[in-house]
Amino acid sequence: MAGRIDRRDFLTRTALGAAALTLPRRAFAQAARDPAGMFVSLPPWAVARNVGWPEQARLAARAGYQGIDWAFGPAKTAGVEATKALFAEIGIVPTICNLPMQNPLGGEDAAFQAGLAKLDDDAAFARAIGCRRFMLVLPAVTVNGQSKDERWKVVQARLSAVGGVIAKHEMRLGIEFLGPLMFRRNRPRPGAPPPDPAAPPPPPPVPFVWTLPEALRLSEASAPNIGVILDAWHWYHSGGTVGDIRAAKPERIVHIHVSDAKPMPPEDVRDDMRHFPGEGVIDLVGFFQALKAIGYQGGVSPETIGPRVPDTMAPEESAKLALAATKAVLAKAGAA
Repeated sequence: MAGRIDRRDFLTRTALGAAALTLPRRAFAQAARDPAGMFVSLPPWAVARNVGWPEQARLAARAGYQGIDWAFGPAKTAGVEATKALFAEIGIVPTICNLPMQNPLGGEDAAFQAGLAKLDDDAAFARAIGCRRFMLVLPAVTVNGQSKDERWKVVQARLSAVGGVIAKHEMRLGIEFLGPLMFRRNRPRPGAPPPDPAAPPPPPPVPFVWTLPEALRLSEASAPNIGVILDAWHWYHSGGTVGDIRAAKPERIVHIHVSDAKPMPPEDVRDDMRHFPGEGVIDLVGFFQALKAIGYQGGVSPETIGPRVPDTMAPEESAKLALAATKAVLAKAGAA
């Protein structure tokens, strides 16, 4: 996961972003080598922790996954030919990885522009090994006193520029919105000293984009190859509905994360309380039936972060449990 903040003066779309808007939709179809329909992809940070690359990919194949949410840095270090040979050997696909760009929604404009050149090379590598998808986490609040409108203009312009660069390599970018209330509240940084009780309280955060309809609207305003990472956990805790999914265009859904939740007050929800699909109260049958109805095809990653997958559990065991739970829900929804 990645993504941070930015300045407000980068307001005009770059030539790269404008070029992306002219590209035909067919350039962003799923890669030919992807499995048909929805397929389960291993997210190592969630269900196979403490396993490095390339053993993560080998574990995914042994456990029965059809793809992996892969690690960009070590794969690129290994090189195109070695990485292609690995995937050919084990018979799974490189489904998606984090956008390999430092602080794409923050920092100075000059640094952002310089980063676009490196992104061009990195996107070429991802496409060369058979991947078509990047992902980026979208913070749920504005920063530095920005209004929502000010932040929207900056983020939209940055996403448009990124979309233009990766479009040349037929890559797509999914932005992941964060649904639980905890992401829209003042939270101390990890390791920060306790607040001074004599100091005035900080101003309340300004919510930015934290629902599926707004994330879709932002992606549509940015570039044709920008879409949404739809995480069932964030969808549920943002008050999302099956109708919201059915209203989405399939090309705007880039990838799926799935987990389940137990009922609790919104103010008590933390991001590390996720359960295996089918163990909680999220309407995952309706969720996947809606995705099937709009024609979504692509990866589904069981992101069961929290005590349900303790560090003491063997990575291969947790990977198999997550796969079985995900496949069971997909089958129940008629989406397997």
